[in-house]
Amino acid sequence: MNAPASASPRPPARHCKIAIIGSGFSGLGMAIRLKQKGENDFLMFEKEPGIGGTWRVNNYPGCGCDVQSHLYSFSFEPNPNWTRMFAKQGEIKSYLEGCWAKYRLQDKTLLDTEITRLAWNDQDELWQIEDAAGNHYSAQFVVSGMGALSTPSIPALNGLENFQGTSFHSQQWNHDYDLAGKRVAVIGTGASSIQFVPQIQRQVGQLDLYQRTAPWIMPKPDRAISDGERSRFERFPILQKLWRGAIYAVLESRVIGFALTPRVMKLAQWVATGYIKRKIKDPVLRAKVTPDYTMGCKRVLISNDYYPALTQPNVDVITDGIREIRAGSIVTADGQERDVDAIIFGTGFTPSDPLPRGVVFGRGRVDLLDTWPQGPEAYKGTMTAGFPNLFFLMGPNTGLGHNSMVYMIESQIHYVLGALDLLGERRLRSLEVKRDVQDRFNGKLQGSLGNTVWNAGGCKSWYLHPVSGRNCTVWPGFTWRFRLLTRNFDPAAYHFSRSVPSHAAQGALQLTAQEVPA
Repeated sequence: MNAPASASPRPPARHCKIAIIGSGFSGLGMAIRLKQKGENDFLMFEKEPGIGGTWRVNNYPGCGCDVQSHLYSFSFEPNPNWTRMFAKQGEIKSYLEGCWAKYRLQDKTLLDTEITRLAWNDQDELWQIEDAAGNHYSAQFVVSGMGALSTPSIPALNGLENFQGTSFHSQQWNHDYDLAGKRVAVIGTGASSIQFVPQIQRQVGQLDLYQRTAPWIMPKPDRAISDGERSRFERFPILQKLWRGAIYAVLESRVIGFALTPRVMKLAQWVATGYIKRKIKDPVLRAKVTPDYTMGCKRVLISNDYYPALTQPNVDVITDGIREIRAGSIVTADGQERDVDAIIFGTGFTPSDPLPRGVVFGRGRVDLLDTWPQGPEAYKGTMTAGFPNLFFLMGPNTGLGHNSMVYMIESQIHYVLGALDLLGERRLRSLEVKRDVQDRFNGKLQGSLGNTVWNAGGCKSWYLHPVSGRNCTVWPGFTWRFRLLTRNFDPAAYHFSRSVPSHAAQGALQLTAQEVPA
């Protein structure tokens, strides 16, 4: 008899010093900054066939940014050629692709590579990484640039599995489905919906918009940027820098109403209410779209064409809850049944639960979610106790309701680079934030959030964890304060280890901040 064939040995894991997960603003910014510092031992993992993160996968009609393009871009890679004050998805995607190409990151990027498991190895002090195809990697450091708005939220609606028409989430837009003349139900009235509803309203036969909570909407100060303006920005970079600074200052001032003096939001509310009155004459529809909570409690949206679209004869705004979804219809709580060919979910994402269970494991193979019973938390939004050498960009409580996330991302990247520099200079193997430091930081942070409009505005929003009610999402103040907080790496907040030869000691030498070698 022939001897049974032995299993093929698993190929050795591909190793890099730094693994970056994601290629949006966070991952791409981290990769560029590393390369600028002369660090080339890194890999960037991207599950999609191209780079760009959320600005690649979100390509629904009308998709664009609600922060001015000159601020919603890297400070170290200004673009003088933005064509609009508020860039559309395609232009932002092209900008990111241009950055990727300029810094020659192609050979550092693994596309179509979805990371499904990250596990810290205590003995080797390395992260063991596995992708969806079963390939294995290892890295000394992992930088998560996956972002908080990456997992679509689809509500658990009774009978949804029985629907025989077409259904999809705005992030997974079905461009092959012809909406012309169709009866379409849009569920949700968040930031995505107010962008795509005006676009598809012109095509569909009937649009039923199912609204649970009306959003506060302000006019969008958008316009084309002239050829002359673009030419001046290109010839005189200081002009673009000053323009960017002016935009930043205006947006930053809004935190006064959101976090410091919520009474100020009453004035903004008055403006928004006047906007509704100007755009919607029907008193019944006007009542439906007028929110009953303090402005800012949910994300404040900007649009010039959403309200006009709702007034068109082929649009109905439905505020009754959904009782049941049938094979070709939706039944509301009042018993009315409406025929429907397609359902589009504009129901947003799950920022308070950004990762599923069974993906990230730290010391002792502890699942990351088991360390977050009250929702995600981290020290300075960047590191979590029990997970050495793992950095989060756009981590817990780094989100904003008033300014550009790119500013926060750059602040975190600077902090991570400071940590890597210290470890390299002092030949240290790993670092881990102290649990008591993390607890004190988050206790103070949650206290600062208590009286902000996000916590005390009288509404239920995605800023708050669905179980604990904690605000795990928003930074409670000025962004320049966060930048000051992350300007210098603070070793006293961390435990360190320095690997030693196996004949000298078992494992690694544990060091406190005071013992870190100079």
